[in-house]
Amino acid sequence: MASEAFMDSMDLKVKELLKEVQLDYSSSLTKLVDDTISSIKEAIEKIPKDLKVTADLASGFIRDIGADKVEFKFKKPKSVEIGGSYAIQCIAKPEINVDVFVRLPKECFHEKDYLNYRYHAKRCLYLCIIKKYLTSSPLVDKVEWSTLQNEARKPVLIVHPVTKLVEFPGLFVRLIPTATSLFSVSKLNLERNNVRAHNQGDVAQPTPKYNSSILEDMFMEDTAEFVNKTFHGWKELGEALMLLKIWARQRTSIYAHDCLNGFLLSVILSYLANRNQINNSMKAMQIVRVTLNSLANSGFWTRGLYFQLKDQKAIPKEEKMHYKETFPVVICNQPATFNMAFRMTRIGCIQLQDESGLTLKCFEKCRDDGFEEIFVTRIDFPAKYDYVLRLNLKGSEEVYASGFCLDDECWRLYEQKVHNVLSEGLSDRVKLVRVIWRNTPSECIIENGLLTFNSEPLLIGVSVSSLEKAFRVLDVGPSAENKEEALKFRKFWGEKAELRRFKDGTIAESTVWECEQWKRHVIIKRIAEYVLLRHLSLATEKIMHIVDQLDFSLLHGAGDPISFSGSLLEAFETLSKHLRLIEDIPLKVSTVQALDSAFRSTSVFPPEPHPLANEKGGVIRLHKFTPSCIQPVEVMIQLEGSGNWPMDEVAVAKTKSAFLLKIGESLQNNYGITCTATEDNMDVFVHGYAFRLKIWHERGLSLLRREIGSGQVKKVFSEDKELFFRSQHSSMINGLQGRYPIYGPVVRLAKRWIASHLFSSCLVEEAIELLVAHLFLKPLPYEAPYSRITGFLRFLRLLSDYDWTFSPLIVDINNDIPSDEEKEINDNFTLSRKAYEANAQDVQPVMFLASAYDRASEAWTRFSPNASELKRLVAYARSSANLLTKLILEDHTDAYRWECLFRTPLNNFDAVILLHREKLAHPQRLLFPSDLRQGKHVACGNASKAFHPFLLPGELKGTLEELRNKLLVDFDPLKCLIGDLEEEHPDTFKIWYDSLGGDAVGLTWGRYWSKKREREEVNEEEKDLIKVLKSVGEAGKGFVRGVYLLKAPKLPS
Repeated sequence: MASEAFMDSMDLKVKELLKEVQLDYSSSLTKLVDDTISSIKEAIEKIPKDLKVTADLASGFIRDIGADKVEFKFKKPKSVEIGGSYAIQCIAKPEINVDVFVRLPKECFHEKDYLNYRYHAKRCLYLCIIKKYLTSSPLVDKVEWSTLQNEARKPVLIVHPVTKLVEFPGLFVRLIPTATSLFSVSKLNLERNNVRAHNQGDVAQPTPKYNSSILEDMFMEDTAEFVNKTFHGWKELGEALMLLKIWARQRTSIYAHDCLNGFLLSVILSYLANRNQINNSMKAMQIVRVTLNSLANSGFWTRGLYFQLKDQKAIPKEEKMHYKETFPVVICNQPATFNMAFRMTRIGCIQLQDESGLTLKCFEKCRDDGFEEIFVTRIDFPAKYDYVLRLNLKGSEEVYASGFCLDDECWRLYEQKVHNVLSEGLSDRVKLVRVIWRNTPSECIIENGLLTFNSEPLLIGVSVSSLEKAFRVLDVGPSAENKEEALKFRKFWGEKAELRRFKDGTIAESTVWECEQWKRHVIIKRIAEYVLLRHLSLATEKIMHIVDQLDFSLLHGAGDPISFSGSLLEAFETLSKHLRLIEDIPLKVSTVQALDSAFRSTSVFPPEPHPLANEKGGVIRLHKFTPSCIQPVEVMIQLEGSGNWPMDEVAVAKTKSAFLLKIGESLQNNYGITCTATEDNMDVFVHGYAFRLKIWHERGLSLLRREIGSGQVKKVFSEDKELFFRSQHSSMINGLQGRYPIYGPVVRLAKRWIASHLFSSCLVEEAIELLVAHLFLKPLPYEAPYSRITGFLRFLRLLSDYDWTFSPLIVDINNDIPSDEEKEINDNFTLSRKAYEANAQDVQPVMFLASAYDRASEAWTRFSPNASELKRLVAYARSSANLLTKLILEDHTDAYRWECLFRTPLNNFDAVILLHREKLAHPQRLLFPSDLRQGKHVACGNASKAFHPFLLPGELKGTLEELRNKLLVDFDPLKCLIGDLEEEHPDTFKIWYDSLGGDAVGLTWGRYWSKKREREEVNEEEKDLIKVLKSVGEAGKGFVRGVYLLKAPKLPS
């Protein structure tokens, strides 16, 4: 029943999608298209008969393709007919283009014009004449050049009509020359050389790509007619084609010149119909699934796709073998022995199989049969690949050093060259290297030649095979005894190759990429840059490798504090061992569990060892900048079971305090460990770290919840319930981090981004960890990310694109949520959304984040973010995701643009508090000092001398005990300020801050002002605003640098 419901949901969504993308072939559209084509025909009619056409019309193009004998007398085209998707009514919006075939007249060509690019030259010149006369047509707005499938030697004309219809935005007509029966097919077979300059030594080489380029034009109309016949009257097949176009367009790695396009999709569907693998009893989605199943199957491509038409002889086996030896992918129609997939590369085909396979998994594993993942999710280079490289080859003569066009074009040869170099250099570290150069400029002037065709950057996507291999420091090459292979290895690696003796006694060639542990994600970048510089003679500034551009946000001083994790774990092991050995307490310690995110590698700033936080009697070495603050890491203790625990919550808390005091005393007496106790906490110093001990008792889970709140009543869990959630969460995330080592860096970037945009109060760190976990556990339509930037981009897109209003996000870390519990989660979600119809603002939780230990989303997102906070968070995430995508794809090398991802615009707040950055608890964590040059400056203050984040030189004297007493555990002036402001002004404003080290606090006006404004004049209100903000400055005296009023509260609607 559930699967039927899902299928119904899928069918419904597909129906709506088709309504959205289908073109209304109305009389107004027909008239617009007919009028445009009539104007094209009229313009052609005005061209004088026997007009002499010379190379001067496109001298640059003729020169660059190396053609000769190109003069001819202009003759009218044999026909001007509509073809392509418009002819079979399968255009899928938003791309609305009408293909028009212009059949070139035989009289303009000589018998041997298939040689040496003469055909391509005359084809271009023919279009130049048409363009010249079209520009003067009153019904034509403008005429532009483009290319057929990114093939520079085959330009086409884009005609924009003057008439613009709102319902058909961006409609244009594409004029594509065809060459039906122009040359003898036998002269263009695979073995022939038709470009005399294409040779090795004195031996002429076959030109199969060049020959296919001409054959494509010769058989274009025949192929279109065959496709038309197949699609005629078959509504479901047309719908399937539109759906497949949408699917392919969302995947930029396959919707490319060397892989798939709308025309090839229609051909493949026609092939499946020809082979009776699809029939007219199928629905559109059934046809889509059968097609994807075929595309994903390597066997489908192995032998090639050959149409078997009635009354036609089968293509001989020898000829088929020849096709497969020449081209990696073969799609042949009969009687034309011409490969329609001659542009498709081996890697393009592998990528197509991969994408099709992932899509089939979406059908099986995703909600609603994967509709969102298949048709809506954008799978572009930045989000798909683990590493993206951009080569700026503008003006690089190396690309066309051997000529622009021989058998293939120089850009395609360069793509292959880059692919080969990187594949050899990265070897088994990578699963796939995808090189795409969409080299056709957006505005090209074909007449001037092909020099501008390398102005667009070349993109390289790298999919990693495994992190273990990707982060490998040593590559072992061939044995020294294998002279031939060793020489080849040294030739490729140059000075990086070195001969090494290994522990087992073998001597082999090798390359070493030594670096610190936290920098290992950069090894692939170092290898790629080295081989590109060595083999392609590129300058370093021409290579942009997207790997470590965001590392600055995680650094603390010169390095990444994650490198201290090892010493933290050692200190925890020591403490854990000591706790378990304590004998002089009524109940022994049975379990010790680390709760802090520092233990699971997801803390942005895990603590560094502090010289004063050591056991008694240790040697103290204080440096110039010894921090005065130390952040404690929480550790949960469970004691042996006992029935003597009290039932009252307060009594339980007091009993825990007594146990903690006794534990602290024992640690001090037995191991010389320094312990500091307050009414709420017990902190112990071990090996430079402060550990905060918490006791968990299972009886606390069933205790009544406390009721607190101002303005509204909130049910708050008992401490034991919170500890239970944190314990479960910590265990699960630890396991996940073990399976996906890159998970930690992605979470750290996500947390840094959340904090830097002042959302620290909206999303707790456990919620962020679950959101990122979802990307690894349910990565479809991608595979799990293997790089921090790719993971971070997907996090931003998840935040911005997920349907938080109508869908729960279920994070099944251990893959152990049974169907009945999933039903319970969905029921809980439905229950939480009942208030939505009455008032969307009343929905709680707004972000429904469920897991195995929290099926009602109570633990992390019950109260925050609220509706307005989530709306703001989504908007920021969308803006950052778009910026990050641009930075990866476009030619930006400016570090400031990357920093903008973490710079928050302060003018988006109603008021801003600027803090003295030298009074922050950890000033070195500040990313960018904040400044404000707008708004009304209503308060300012000098920095206090009472607190310093570092121990001053005069304070470094005294006994060890005296120095320890100066250490502030868990002290953060920002936290204190936020607490005071929330207590004093609960409804006056909402506070936005950065808990990781920001020096700015944002304020947005709260409900108090929306009520007040109804009663008071605006000028009176401003006085009140200034009074309130001055009180804010007073509350933070010595810490607050300035308070600015930017905007008054909005009038209530």
